[in-house]
Amino acid sequence: MNILTVLGARPQFIKAAPVSKALREAGHHEYLVHTGQHYDHAMSQIFFDELGIPQPDVNLGVGSGGHGKQTGAMLMRLEEVILEQRPDWVLVYGDTNSTLAGALAAVKLHVPVAHVEAGLRSFNRTMPEEHNRILTDHCADLLFCPTQTAVNNLAHEGITQGVHLVGDTMYDAVLQFGELARQRSRILETLGLTPKQYLLATVHRPYNTDNPEHLRSIIAAFVECGETVIFPVHPRTRARLAEADVMAMLKDAPQVRLIEPVGYLDMLMLEQHARMILTDSGGMQKEAYFFAVPCLTLRPETEWVETVEAGWNVVVGASKERIVTTLAEHTWPSSAPPAVFGAGQAALQSITILATITQEKRSV
Repeated sequence: MNILTVLGARPQFIKAAPVSKALREAGHHEYLVHTGQHYDHAMSQIFFDELGIPQPDVNLGVGSGGHGKQTGAMLMRLEEVILEQRPDWVLVYGDTNSTLAGALAAVKLHVPVAHVEAGLRSFNRTMPEEHNRILTDHCADLLFCPTQTAVNNLAHEGITQGVHLVGDTMYDAVLQFGELARQRSRILETLGLTPKQYLLATVHRPYNTDNPEHLRSIIAAFVECGETVIFPVHPRTRARLAEADVMAMLKDAPQVRLIEPVGYLDMLMLEQHARMILTDSGGMQKEAYFFAVPCLTLRPETEWVETVEAGWNVVVGASKERIVTTLAEHTWPSSAPPAVFGAGQAALQSITILATITQEKRSV
């Protein structure tokens, strides 16, 4: 079986690592395409190094830019690669511009598409990711869902063929790399952190970074809460912080520690030892849940409603008052989070399904 995998952003590298490993262990061929959507070392290459993902067969080098420019450039170059490789499947992950470009390029060339992490919905049409998810799901021939909620979302849109509940490959990754992180990472020692004595925060969604009022409100909450806040800053966010004129606010708040982006193993260590995670990242909401670490979602909604229903995630948006109050007063569950993201076999199940269907097609 020949698979052409399209990746372009940090969360996709993590989701793909267990699948790539399962593909190669089963003797299948994977042609790996990096669109270059994330292109600096801290957001791209370090994840290939740490996760043991093979180096890309080709890097399209698209880089940053507006949605139309970026997606169009990917679409044009992916079409050439797919025509050259003629894979059995194009495999895409998540909800980025790379995801949509891979799906559209394949569909136009009549190459079947498999979508890992299908069926997610925030029901917020202002999010570019929401459109990417919906369009990709409606292009896909196989839809690998992480949760029953995702399956239900697809059914509500009339998509029932090719839908498989396999679990979440990010959970696979946490199981595979959690122990490695404990062995290798020295981030707690480097930063002088005591487990459960700090908050971990990330902010990168346009809902926050492109709205100076939201950004100022979130930073004000970090300052006002009085706790140590470890804040790995996405390059785009760092530029927006300066534009929103919040750096002066941070001068008198040494407990809010802005650090450079960290690799996957270091992030796993920071996550599992944090007292609480504050984030607008979908992936970090899940990782907090996997580690039974309380999470505040810095957006008005979440795709991962299971984490909210289980009591481990509270959606607070960008409100300073809600953030500070929830940090101080909210009561969190005393029992372990329910296992709603599978049993850590999502990658293997997905590859088995792909291989079975490919064999059936060839035998017809």
